[in-house]
Amino acid sequence: MSWLLLLAAAPLLLATAWAVDTSIRLSRNYAAARTIGVLIRLIPISPLNPFWVLLDRRVLPLFRRLPFGDNSFTRYNWRGWEIEDRYRSHLEIGDIWVLVTPFKNWVYINDPDPLMAVFRRGADFPRPVFVSEVLNVFGPNIATAEGQRWKTQRRIATRCFNEQNNEIVWSETINLATDMLRYWTTKTSIRSAAQDLRTLSLHVLSRAGFGKSFKFQGHDDRQASVSPSVNYKEPLQTILENCVLILALGSDFLANSWLPRKLRTVHEAWAYFRTYMTNLYEDEKRAITTDANLMTLLVRASQNEEKTSSGLTEAEIYGNMFAFNFAGHDTTANTFTFALYFLAAHPKVQNWLSAEIRSVLGDRSPQDLDYRTDFPRFKRCLAVLFETMRLYTPVPVIKWTAAQPQTLDSMIAPSYGAVQTDPRYWGPDSLDWKPSRWIVPGEPGDEHLDLHTHGAFIGWSEGARDCPGRKFSQVEFVAMMAVLFAEQRVDPATAEGESIGAARERVLDLIRTDSGPVLLLQMLHPERASLVWRKR
Repeated sequence: MSWLLLLAAAPLLLATAWAVDTSIRLSRNYAAARTIGVLIRLIPISPLNPFWVLLDRRVLPLFRRLPFGDNSFTRYNWRGWEIEDRYRSHLEIGDIWVLVTPFKNWVYINDPDPLMAVFRRGADFPRPVFVSEVLNVFGPNIATAEGQRWKTQRRIATRCFNEQNNEIVWSETINLATDMLRYWTTKTSIRSAAQDLRTLSLHVLSRAGFGKSFKFQGHDDRQASVSPSVNYKEPLQTILENCVLILALGSDFLANSWLPRKLRTVHEAWAYFRTYMTNLYEDEKRAITTDANLMTLLVRASQNEEKTSSGLTEAEIYGNMFAFNFAGHDTTANTFTFALYFLAAHPKVQNWLSAEIRSVLGDRSPQDLDYRTDFPRFKRCLAVLFETMRLYTPVPVIKWTAAQPQTLDSMIAPSYGAVQTDPRYWGPDSLDWKPSRWIVPGEPGDEHLDLHTHGAFIGWSEGARDCPGRKFSQVEFVAMMAVLFAEQRVDPATAEGESIGAARERVLDLIRTDSGPVLLLQMLHPERASLVWRKR
């Protein structure tokens, strides 16, 4: 009988133990936070708790319905709260405040000067690589390495993202975007724009990363593949969607024959992609080529490093190729999607953008554009990219103090959602999507970019660990814009009885209310708003 009573009481005992442990941790972290001398908010569950990450968005709406449901727990204890909150908390609490959790304290900063100081002092405020361990799918890489190994990887990666590779990105994007636009204009309406943009991004990476080209095929015209081993892009997509699963269970475990077919498919994708990279790596070591794809440059730079110091191991080469594909695919594709839907809702911005594109093109077609000559002239195209990332930065970077005594082992969270929308730096219309805010008007052809307050826009991070693929993404975005909007325009498809103005408002509402983090920040259901392409 006593065993039955103990068994029945076990859930209560576990809950009590959790509550006691959480209370002790919160008390300790609260005491530490008070020494910083800024205002404090508390939440009972760490945002890094993997179980809570799976439940937060499902559970919290229930708590909000309860009396006193508007509190720090329901306001801050879920992924993506920063995008909904924007600068509101900083306006209420101050430019620097602390969110106390049971695991670590989070110091949120909304002041450009302290933010830039954090980025400049990389030794005092390193990136918490334990948060990005999910990218160790194939080996250590620039996102997860520390110390001397990170310095070596960073030095080699910087050599890879060069102008030769950018020329490949430019020409491949123009060719693929031309095919994609041709496909879109044959359809009455497009529901698969986000999927098609992911395909374009993957194909650009295939060429720029591995030297392999694929023809564009629209999502709705593709036949379902029976195996993830059909080509490079499908297994990569499977891996990107299941990074957490691979890290948590291990690729070997996922190979067990007794597991559900869906899990074994993840292992097949992992095994195929590793074999794919291994074969390319071995071919590259034997080959003498002038191609400037990332794999070629990575192997060549690593071999040159070995002559003077330590190059990359084979595992680090695989790890970095995967990290490049992750960073260059999901971030780019999601930003493309946000930008396209914003443009569909803003016809005047489309006209403004198209005017620049036609001015640069003259009597040429987009296929005749020259990267080195023409890319710098597309200021408005870059402004569309910057403005989209200002409002919807796909991958916010966090820092931590690595137990440095001056800030008591805290996570440092640059408040992207706040500093990039604060009216003090962006004006009273700071929450509006307005690409022209980035342009200083001038004579025709003489406009230039206004980068605003230094530190108020940190879309690609800053400091020593900023994004090495920054220009890669800019080149790809501009090339795509130049093709899509040279002669075409895009509008949301209207529902029965709906005006075009109401349809545009519906798209803006979809962006605002149905965007959130999956692995990265993205539109969750863009297929709910079909798009229509028309000749200008």
